[in-house]
Amino acid sequence: MSATEELLAAERRLQAAQLASDVEELDLLVDERLVFTGPDGKLYGKHDDLAVHRSGHQVMTRVEEEDVRVLVDGDLGVTWFLGRLAGTFGGEAFDWRMRYTRTWHRDDVHGWRIVAAHGSPV
Repeated sequence: MSATEELLAAERRLQAAQLASDVEELDLLVDERLVFTGPDGKLYGKHDDLAVHRSGHQVMTRVEEEDVRVLVDGDLGVTWFLGRLAGTFGGEAFDWRMRYTRTWHRDDVHGWRIVAAHGSPV
C-alpha cells in the first residue's frame, strides 16, 4: 500500500472512530501535540477532543464524506475532508456541512497521526 493510500485509510478510520465515539481508536490517531482550531476559532488539544467523546458531550449520528483529498510528502501528509456531520453537542442538535484540513505526521511506532487540524462550516 502506498503512503497516500495509508493516509487515506487513516482519514477514514478517523471518520469511523468519530461516528462511533471510539476513544481508543481516536487516541491512536491523534498525536499528543494536536492543536485543533474549531469552528468557534478556539484552540483545542487531544485531551479536549477525547473528553467530548468519552463523556458523551458530543455524539455523532452522521459523518458523511462528500470529498476527500490527500497529499503526502515524506512523513508529512495533509487531508482535506468535505462532508456532512450531524449529532448532538452538549445536548443541542447539529447538522452541518464541514470542511476539515488535517495535517498528519507518520512515524514507525504510531503510523499516521494528526498533529494539527482546522474545521470550518461551509
